[in-house]
Amino acid sequence: MIVLQTSLGEGAADVKAALADWPARFSKLWAKDKSLWTGADEDKWLGWLDIVAREQGDLPSLEAFAEKVKGLSNVVLIGMGGSSLGSEVLAQSFGRQAGWPDFHAIDSTSPDQIGALEAKLDLERTLFLVASKSGSTLEPNILKDYFHAQVKARVGEAKTGSHFAAITDPGSSMEKEAKQKGFANLFYGEPTIGGRYSVLSRFGLVPAAAMGLDVARLLQAASQMVTRCKSASPLDANPGAVLGLALGVLATKHGRDKITISASPTLVSVGGWLEQLIAESTGKIGKGLIPVDLEPLAAPSFYGKDRIFVHVGLAGEAEPSALAALEQAGQPVIRIVLQDVYELGQLFFMSEIAVAVAGAVLGINPFDQPDVEASKVKSRELTDEYERSGKLPAGEPVRRFDGIALYADARNAKILEGCNTLADCLRAHFAQAVAGDYVGLLAYIEQSKLHAAQLQTMRTKLRDVLKVATCAEFGPRFLHSTGQAYKGGPNTGIFLTLNTDPVHDLDIPGRKISFGVVQQAQAIGDFAVLNDRGRRALRLHFDDLESGLKVLGAALDKALA
Repeated sequence: MIVLQTSLGEGAADVKAALADWPARFSKLWAKDKSLWTGADEDKWLGWLDIVAREQGDLPSLEAFAEKVKGLSNVVLIGMGGSSLGSEVLAQSFGRQAGWPDFHAIDSTSPDQIGALEAKLDLERTLFLVASKSGSTLEPNILKDYFHAQVKARVGEAKTGSHFAAITDPGSSMEKEAKQKGFANLFYGEPTIGGRYSVLSRFGLVPAAAMGLDVARLLQAASQMVTRCKSASPLDANPGAVLGLALGVLATKHGRDKITISASPTLVSVGGWLEQLIAESTGKIGKGLIPVDLEPLAAPSFYGKDRIFVHVGLAGEAEPSALAALEQAGQPVIRIVLQDVYELGQLFFMSEIAVAVAGAVLGINPFDQPDVEASKVKSRELTDEYERSGKLPAGEPVRRFDGIALYADARNAKILEGCNTLADCLRAHFAQAVAGDYVGLLAYIEQSKLHAAQLQTMRTKLRDVLKVATCAEFGPRFLHSTGQAYKGGPNTGIFLTLNTDPVHDLDIPGRKISFGVVQQAQAIGDFAVLNDRGRRALRLHFDDLESGLKVLGAALDKALA
């Protein structure tokens, strides 16, 4: 059973008072009463509250599917955001199961990343699992089209459908296509569950079955947490409510809105799922919690008063030594300890309850994502323009340095007046940081170990010098996750968008645009929406990625010296 431990420092008394005051309000959640939040359409998005029991009643179809894929060499999940992040947590936390396929998740439009995955696959022994609630999301559709063409070229049209399965909501365009093309399996999602709350539905359970996990055990663990999270009396024995009130009250009453996530080595990927759940649910109308994942923990002197530290631990694995020091210094620390990896089912449900509760404290609708849609619209406009003209309207850079073009809107360009080097521009840009701000490095590049390490070095330097929270994200996956909070949440972010042309581009069957064009359009479109929202943002385009990252790293060192 998961153990939740809280050490809330200056906020402890306020959270205790909220727990005493909240039982009647909490009962509204299980009554599916939208007045708990904003009174909009929240009641239409609460199917996740009882999905565990429903899925427990339909295990045979998952077991039959698992037997069909057991002899394959690879299963590739094609999805974005809530359709892929939970499955990624399961795959990375459990590892490959003996005798079962190797599991991969692809949620990128980087042609270099797509090509690297394809090189690992024996297409004749691979199943592609396409996950999309609406069936209309751009990235899963073009990835599906690409791999469908690759498989068809290898095995012929008659056999291609047997290499594909789909998870989608009833009535979607994906359902229609799956039937037309003879997909091997078609699984239905629950229309009353949004993507980021869907991990305990078919969107998480079908991939779990394909990995060879014990789905019944995962659901049984989750059902134990459902029981614990139903009770409003006493509320302090309800882990979901305690966690949610701690997050909401510390943010609203004490300004601690940066949720800094650390995890045991086995569970390190949990942060990516929590990022989306927290940011996309709460970051809107100028409010929200900003999740900070994978930022290395440091001594108390490196932090201000805007943090909550949440550690997700696995029994038997040591927690970071810095955590105790932070607690002793009065920083709020929350520990969530799993006894075994199957208790991820408990973690998922507890976290969903917590974020729904925190959303009520914040006074927002935790089930919509208006600014994610804004980025989709802008990117679509750009790709449509390319289809018409063969060009992307990227605009003119305001500066050029050593193979790097720097873009800024008029407001942000004023900050750069008098800057003659890249280091000067970075210094001026990040000098805007004040207590309570955060920095976001938004990289539309291949998500490789090398690039992740380079971003980690940069963010750590920024954290240490500026004493602000830092986020490092790969696009376009963050567009369907933390991107909502960056554009719709509090205007406390200072952003640096990074992009480049691909080394090896890939065509998309039936379209004029390539994957490289799509990735460029997403970077440009996302940057435009950041500007529309009045964010402090610069965009760097590298002529050559590898040399450009080195130039950027050296310039950042100078800027922060």
